[in-house]
Amino acid sequence: MVVRSQSSAAGVLALLSEPDALFKQHALKALNPLVPRFWAEISEHIALIESLYESDDLPKDARDSAALLASKVYYYLGEYDESLSFALGAGNAFEAEARAVGSEEYVETVVSKAIDRYIQLRTAEKLGSKVEAVDPRLQNIIEGIFSRCIEDGEYKQAIGIALESRRLDVISGIYNQTHDLSLLTYSMEAVLDTGFSLVYRDQVLRFLFPLFPEVSTKEGATHVHTLTRLLVTLADSSLTVPLFLSLIPKNTLLSYQLAFDLVEGGARDYLDTVRSELPEGDETTKPIFDKLRSIFTGQESVKIYLEFLKRNNKTDHLILKHTKDVLESRSSIYHTALTLQNAFMHAGTTSDQFLRDNLEWLALASNWSKFSATAGLGVIHKGYFEQGMTILGPYLPSGEGESTMQGAAYSEGGALYALGLISAGCGSGVTDYLRDTLKSAQGEVVQHGAALGLGIAGMGSKNMETFEDLKTTLFTDSAVAGEAAGYAMGLIMLGTAAAEPVQEMLTYARETNHEKIIRGLAIGVAFVFYSRQEEANSTVKLLLAEKDPILRYGGVYTLALAYAGTANNDAVRQLLHIAVSDVSDDVRRAAVTSLAFLLFKNPSQVPRIVQLLSESYNPHVRCGATLALGIACAGTGLQDAVEILEPMTKDSVDFVRQGAFIALGMILVEQSEASSPSLASTRALYTKVVSDKHEDPVARFGASIGQGLIDAGGRNVTISLLSRAGSRNTNAIVGMVMFCQFWYWYPLAHCACLAFEPTGIIGLDADLKVPKFEFTSNARPSLFAYPASTKPPKKEAVAKVATAVLSTTAKVKAREKRKAAEEGMDLDEVKKEGDGDAEMKEETPAVSGDISPITGSISNLAEEPKVPSAPAKATRKSEPSSEMLPNFSRVTPAQLAYISFPAEGRYQPVRPVSNRPVAKAPKSGKVANLTPQSSAGGGGILMLVDLRPDEEGEFLDLSPPPPVADAATNGAAVVGPPAAATGPSGPHIALDESAPEADTPEPFEYPFGNDA
Repeated sequence: MVVRSQSSAAGVLALLSEPDALFKQHALKALNPLVPRFWAEISEHIALIESLYESDDLPKDARDSAALLASKVYYYLGEYDESLSFALGAGNAFEAEARAVGSEEYVETVVSKAIDRYIQLRTAEKLGSKVEAVDPRLQNIIEGIFSRCIEDGEYKQAIGIALESRRLDVISGIYNQTHDLSLLTYSMEAVLDTGFSLVYRDQVLRFLFPLFPEVSTKEGATHVHTLTRLLVTLADSSLTVPLFLSLIPKNTLLSYQLAFDLVEGGARDYLDTVRSELPEGDETTKPIFDKLRSIFTGQESVKIYLEFLKRNNKTDHLILKHTKDVLESRSSIYHTALTLQNAFMHAGTTSDQFLRDNLEWLALASNWSKFSATAGLGVIHKGYFEQGMTILGPYLPSGEGESTMQGAAYSEGGALYALGLISAGCGSGVTDYLRDTLKSAQGEVVQHGAALGLGIAGMGSKNMETFEDLKTTLFTDSAVAGEAAGYAMGLIMLGTAAAEPVQEMLTYARETNHEKIIRGLAIGVAFVFYSRQEEANSTVKLLLAEKDPILRYGGVYTLALAYAGTANNDAVRQLLHIAVSDVSDDVRRAAVTSLAFLLFKNPSQVPRIVQLLSESYNPHVRCGATLALGIACAGTGLQDAVEILEPMTKDSVDFVRQGAFIALGMILVEQSEASSPSLASTRALYTKVVSDKHEDPVARFGASIGQGLIDAGGRNVTISLLSRAGSRNTNAIVGMVMFCQFWYWYPLAHCACLAFEPTGIIGLDADLKVPKFEFTSNARPSLFAYPASTKPPKKEAVAKVATAVLSTTAKVKAREKRKAAEEGMDLDEVKKEGDGDAEMKEETPAVSGDISPITGSISNLAEEPKVPSAPAKATRKSEPSSEMLPNFSRVTPAQLAYISFPAEGRYQPVRPVSNRPVAKAPKSGKVANLTPQSSAGGGGILMLVDLRPDEEGEFLDLSPPPPVADAATNGAAVVGPPAAATGPSGPHIALDESAPEADTPEPFEYPFGNDA
């Protein structure tokens, strides 16, 4: 007999109206499984069901069934809040339903709604808002969820709910139960990389800090990376100084390592505070604290990295020479392009050989090209703060004031800007000089250079006196000087969110008529709110509502910098909306570019987000997409990004092509041909575009900059907005924001060097000396090798062409021979007479093949096979699967995962080289695209434990080598200190054709009688 399917719930619903309670109980139980099919019909009786839930005449289990029934009906009606309320009242009935088959979706929705309600109530309670107390039944459900997660080992799920619901006690309970450090690291990263408020973020970090066990070299110091990031984020000396006191003197090497790591990502004022609060120490600890104070100045790190870049400089001078030969030197844009390319390729190497070899080209610079060329010296000598004043001495304004010579102001302004670039990160020594120069300068060009240099050297110093000096310059209402003052004011007050300075800057921006000043102040305001998240919201809202597009442009960058690195969903949504809706092309381009500053921690997401924007009808949006890809994916070699950019190098609009060339250079920096299939084709494309005289100047400029970025820092630096500890790299983010302003002002492109991060392993011992040792790279050498140097074009030898013999001439000669034979003449005489037209019978050279009478080359005619003397081996020598590298070697971020120290080695690092386990050599021959999280942490300066201290060690000599009399040319990179430090070996690059002639020498008599 076939069972008919039920077509209505009317019969069961009728039982609800029966006076007998047994009928009602039966109806409630029977209706529960019918809800998925007949919920619409049952919903008409929802009031009756609710009344049964509230009735005292029914037993508890019947009321629970009524509550569950009402909850399920409201769930299907989409009223999730009502559904949750009745589910909480269902008690045991809901728990039974959770175990029933087919109810999974309903139960999951109700539970997730319960978690959301709990989080909402707890958050409001912690913020002090007047809200209803948490329902005990809701509390029981959440506690049950926590218990179930812990029992099932799903600790990260429990930690996620605990963080959002402000239940920090759950986190400590889980850690006390598991003692798993990775869970504390997960908690820290979760609160840092998601959209929590600053106050709550700091509260969680302060809660987590004491949970970490004491670090020591015996246990491997595995969580040093996590502690560094936590301390850099909190920037609280009251936590940092006690930590150092606990490490000294037992773990001195670890204290040095922690200090070096903090300097990598810490704010300048935080490091200065820690340095000032360190105690003097007693007889045994005083040298240790003195070294720590020296490290916290930042100058020790800068000096070591400078030496690393000088020693490993692999710049290819032939690329620069080719660019110089094909770009018209008298064109300002091309002169600036080559200046920037040379500056980026030699950034931090102190090698100005290209400039010395091309003084005639350098002399062609005029006006702002001269400013840029001089500022390029600051990029080349970046970090050489000890000799900065000496190197730039011929350019800097003299003590008597500005020079009155024509064009001298541009070189003086450029030199002041260069001085700031040289001292970036350790600029306390030159800020007073730059302030004095700014106050005494009269010309706007010198003021421009002094203000930019002061802003970069004093970045984040929060010095109000410097701010007031810059404000004085701003109030002169000079467009050139005021723009630089606007940028510098923001840099000085970086990340302070100070209300009064922002108010002054915005007031002046609304009053002035100079667009350059408005733009400088708008970006300056963005710097003030760097990393301040929700504190910037009111200012962002104000700026984005302005009628002036330049102020809206500043609002976009304010939003991006306030939430830099957080990937905040609301900020991303807002930028995407601006990118497609604003009436100003500049604002739309900035909105797309700014996505990079939000998403650089997850570069693999960026190609997917900007894919459609890169195909926009608006060329400014497409240009913004190129820079967004370049900045966010810089140094990763991400193939998805390259595949979007390659078609854009053929775009119909010149500035879109320019952006694509620059972005490709950023992405492919420090990639090898083995790891990135696009590297060789991109380099060839740069050469083709730069050489093409029919290409637009803007695109050729972009290709030239791309050539500089792809080989930046002598091929020993990457571009990274993350520090090695995984925290935001403030200098790099600021540098990239300034670089993006090259659209309006080319000299700001120099700031890209602030994002250059040296990539190497630099081992130091307890005395901060550099011992000689080797470590292992567990990957094929070609995967991370330097690119092959460009080969100079071969000069083809002109072959001597044999004289062609005409057939008629041959017949004449044959006739003459027969006639001579008949007459008995001597053949030799005939040969002498007709030597010029004799039939050619030259000796054949001893080569295989025939000689062509036209080209003199070997033809491809068939020849007799030769018997080889030995069988040729066609087998190719296999490449080793690993290699040994010496101290002070380049190690790329992707390579860090393959680095290990031999167990039998004398020196061992005090912390892990990378925060990931050592990987084995990849079989495919390709390296997986790395996200910054996976490559952050590791490398750089490593303190080493000497396992055999009794043995005498060998050390690298870091003292400057003696000057070389005649430097090697032929495109070889010149490594060593600049001539300014060791005495010039040739004409100085500061020579100016317009300079006054030298005085004639005093009269003298030549000693003719003593020629010796």
